[in-house]
This record gives sequence, C-alpha cells and structure tokens, in this order.
Amino acid sequence: MSENALTHGGDWAGFEMEYGRQPLDFSMNVNPLGISPAAAAAIAEAAARADRYPDPLCRTLTQRLAEAEGIPQDRIFCGNGAADIIFRLAQALKPEPPKAPVLLVTAPTFSEYETAFAENGWQIRRYMLRESRGFQIGEDILDAIGEDTDAVFLCEPNNPTGITTDHRLLQRICDHCRRAGTDLVIDECFNGFLTDPQAHTMVPQLRTETGSLIIMKAFTKLYGMAGVRLGYCLCGDAEMTERLRRAGPPWNVSSLAQAAGIAALEDTDHVKRGLKITEQQRPWLKARLAELLSRGDSGAQEQPAAGQPVAEQSITGNPATVYGEANYLLFRAWPGLDRQLRRRGILIRNCSNYPGLGEGWYRIAVRTQEENIRLIEAIKEELV
Repeated sequence: MSENALTHGGDWAGFEMEYGRQPLDFSMNVNPLGISPAAAAAIAEAAARADRYPDPLCRTLTQRLAEAEGIPQDRIFCGNGAADIIFRLAQALKPEPPKAPVLLVTAPTFSEYETAFAENGWQIRRYMLRESRGFQIGEDILDAIGEDTDAVFLCEPNNPTGITTDHRLLQRICDHCRRAGTDLVIDECFNGFLTDPQAHTMVPQLRTETGSLIIMKAFTKLYGMAGVRLGYCLCGDAEMTERLRRAGPPWNVSSLAQAAGIAALEDTDHVKRGLKITEQQRPWLKARLAELLSRGDSGAQEQPAAGQPVAEQSITGNPATVYGEANYLLFRAWPGLDRQLRRRGILIRNCSNYPGLGEGWYRIAVRTQEENIRLIEAIKEELV
C-alpha cells in the first residue's frame, strides 16, 4: 500500500515496521492521557464473554447516552466509529430517484464526508473556507444552500482548521435548512475540547425540535478510544435511527466497544484531567509555534508550570498565524517538515491533500507538556 493511500495522516504502524519503535504521534487528536483506565478494564472483562454476539441495538449504551445527552433513547444510533455513521448517512439521507442528490461540504474539512457521499452517487459541492477570512464560515453559506441541496455537512469545530462557526450563524443555518427541507449534519466530535463546549453545541436545539438535524459524536477523541471504534449520532426523530440501522450490516458495534463506552461515560475524572492538560497546553504550544515560524528564533522560552493557565497573547511581535480552538492546531511551514520530524520519531499530519490547503500546511495535536516541548525543540533544531 502506498503512503498516499493513508489519507488520514501519521502511519504509526508503518513507522514501527521501519524503525522498530513507537513514534511520538502528534497526528492523532485524542485525549492526551489516552484511553480511560476504566474503559480498558471494561474491555478486558467483556473479552470473557466475546463468544456471544453483541447487542445489535446497543440498548444499555444508548440508555446511558440518553441520560448523558438528554435525548430520547430511540433517537440515538451507535456505530463503528464516526466513519461508519458517515457512510450510513450517505445511504439513509439519499432521496428517492430520479432525484440526483446534492451534498454541500466546507473545504478544507474531514475527507470522509465527501468520500462516503460521492461513493454513494451524491454530487458534491464545496463551500471554500478562505485563509483571508480566518477559515471562518460566512453568511454567504446561506446562499450556497440552494433549493436542490439535499444535505449539508458541518464540522464544529472544523477539522483540520480547528475553527468554530459563530453560534448565531449556526442557528441561522439550522433554521435555513429546516425551511428548505435540507438535512443538516453537524459533526461535534471535537466539541468537548472547546473552552466552553456548552456554548457552542447544537444539542439543545435537537432536544426541542424534531426533523432534519443530526449531530455526530464519538468516543474516539474525548475518551481516547480511537482503536476501539465507537461513535454515535443524535437524530431528529426515531425514523432516522431506523434508516441508519438499515443502511449497513448488523452487529456493527462489538460487545467490547459497548462495554468500553459504558465505562468511559462514568469515568468523568479521566476526561476532566485530559481537558485540563489541553486547556493549559494549547495556548503555550500555539504561541511558541507561531514565534518559531515567524522569526526562526532558536532561543528558549519558559514553559509554564503544570496546571497554570497561559494567555493566548503571550508573545509579542508579529507571529505567524496558528489556527485552532480545540485539541489540535493548523499551521503553515515549509514543505518536508513532516518528513524531517518523522526521522526524529515524531509524526504530524501533512495537510497538503485537503482541498483549499496545499504543500506546507500541517496539523498537530495538543499533547502533554513534556511531549509538546519535545516537538517544539525538534522543529527548532530543523530551523538551525
């Protein structure tokens, strides 16, 4: 398999085969503490009962999610990661022929939206996010949602830019789609890493209205369970839940994943500790990276003590712009930086294959203080 086939970034398995050791992976944006110990223990315990088929309806898990989200249980669908749900949505939202379905996506954004829908016969239209506007969605997106637009996909915060849409505009988009009969899917997989997640989520909207709004979430990011493969979506009505279930094979969520999800929901301390690290480290990493890229400065800058917040405006001068409001940052440097860091044992996400970006764009995760220092020192050495 060629490296180009691995469209989602750092190939840790290929690195281990080549170098015989584990890399420091900044291409994967998950809880810096990794998987919840409670979830890991639940997987081990569930393994003893793996000879049985999993519950195809994920009844215990959806009940716990209903309690956590305040959404009726029959409007929650669980999948084998968010990607499974995206591909099912491409089938479930497809209008009856002869209508040729149209999907509107932003660009750059997570590639699986476009891939899944294109493979299922949808026509793809892109709303381009411009760096000149800080990669922000503008009100002109309302004009892009035409009468023939069957579905819209928004990632909030967006991946890879890490930027959120103004919540008032997000509400207008939601209202516009409802009036137009257009299905709106909002991917909130990274919402939990925002400074104020509740101020940006559209879940309250889903609690009060039924209809075409769908919100996707996953255990991958916040709970550090990427390898477990567990995602879910909150639907506007129970009919959509059934359509998603019919759009793919049964038993799509293993019994091990269901047990891990139930345990993870109860391990709130693990999430809080991971979020505290991200909240502290994001501004320092953002500021230090911007300074290095704008000045080529190889001098040291003091790291804050663990647990101490840092202001976003912690450097002076005219730094390069580094984007990101969640647990990952997007920046532009020189082509080949990812290859240079890989030789040093560090993986970052090369974003050149994102429509609207190109060579020299990269995305990195916000990790622990020690790991972030190691990344900055490695970039600094490449500048010498």
